[in-house]
Order: sequence, then structure tokens, then C-alpha cells
Amino acid sequence: MSNPITGGCLCGAVRYEVSEAFAMTADCFCTDCRKSSGTGHGTHCVSPAANFALNGKTTSFDKPADSGNIVTRHFCGTCGSAVYSTNNAMPGMTFVRASSLDDPEHAQPAISVYTSSAPSWDPHRVEPSFARMPPDSARPAGTEA
Repeated sequence: MSNPITGGCLCGAVRYEVSEAFAMTADCFCTDCRKSSGTGHGTHCVSPAANFALNGKTTSFDKPADSGNIVTRHFCGTCGSAVYSTNNAMPGMTFVRASSLDDPEHAQPAISVYTSSAPSWDPHRVEPSFARMPPDSARPAGTEA
């Protein structure tokens, strides 16, 4: 990729570059994503960690998902902006928050998960759409847990 994908936090203390196009992007309506995003869903862009370069220091918060996997959410300790997360069941993958992208057009959601938790006022859905987390066989390539 000749032009890396860039992004960062609101105050500019945390910046990143992603050297390759995202493997996939997903909208998640689970309670944790809703609460950490401050809206009806979180949009996550999946990248191999080797393609993700971070500049600046993040603060992190670990929380078990309903699967029992630990999701670590990284955010700017100064302005609080969500930047990216990791999941211990998917080592080597980084989940960039679409809200942190300089150009949000890099986020092209290909799947919606946890739609059973979606609030009625957030009708955004892409197909395929799953009430919870789909089985590995139904996920786009490269996103198996």
C-alpha cells in the first residue's frame, strides 16, 4: 500500500499507521462496544498487528467478553478517545476503531454482530448480520477466533 491508513485520538497525542488494507471491518452491537463507543455500536477494522504502528502512549482496560476471551481496549489517557483493541483469542490481530481513522472511508463494514443487543434507534446493519457472534465458519476469512 503506497499510502498508509492513518488515524489517532482527538487531542493528537496518539497516532498510528496501518501499512496494508484492513482484512475486514465489522459493526458490533454488544453492550461493551456500545458503552465504549458512546453510541449504538462500535465499528472495528481488523489488521494484523505487524501492519499496525503506534506512536504515543495509550491507557488500556481489560474486560472479559461473553466468550470469556479478554478484550483489551486501548484509548488515549489524555482525551479518552478509543483507538484500538486486542483479543487474547486472536493474538497478532489489532482491531482499530473506525472512529479513530483520519479517513473513515477506509472502514467498509462487511458483517454485523450482536444485533440482538442493538438499540432500536440505531438501525444500521450490514449483511451478513448475526444476533450474537457467528461461528468461525460464517466469519469472513482472517477473523476466526
